[in-house]
Amino acid sequence: MASSEILLTKEGLEKLEKELDFLKSVKRKQVASRIKEAISYGDIAENSEYENAKNEQAFVEGRIVTLEKILRHARIFEKSDHNNRYVALGSTVTIKDLDTGEDYKYTIVGTAEADPRANKISNESPVGSSILGMEVGQEVEVNVPGGIFRCKILGIS
Repeated sequence: MASSEILLTKEGLEKLEKELDFLKSVKRKQVASRIKEAISYGDIAENSEYENAKNEQAFVEGRIVTLEKILRHARIFEKSDHNNRYVALGSTVTIKDLDTGEDYKYTIVGTAEADPRANKISNESPVGSSILGMEVGQEVEVNVPGGIFRCKILGIS
């Protein structure tokens, strides 16, 4: 992860801080307890429960390191006062797929906060970076892995 600044919403920062606190105060203890219990079963060389607990411990510790780096370089962005005239970080944008006619609604967030399943796309993603600065009514062509995605900005909030 680069040491450059990481943009987060206030809500995104709070979510990551809560996750870090949970991992450090609860999950670490749970995993340590699982490891201790697995060791009590005897020979750890062929102990799948021990192996699984050690793998989980590695994942938890790796996630803690990642979250600490993100939080160390985090900068809160406040949605600028642009009266929703153009797409900016923090904007919720409704776009129409010009090929299928389907409408989509996305919130533009920093990379660390992106979650496409929750309709939060990164400002660095192909669609996110292409619609930044656009106004309602503008059409955009975006190079995506599947080809060209053509869309129109329907609304900004």
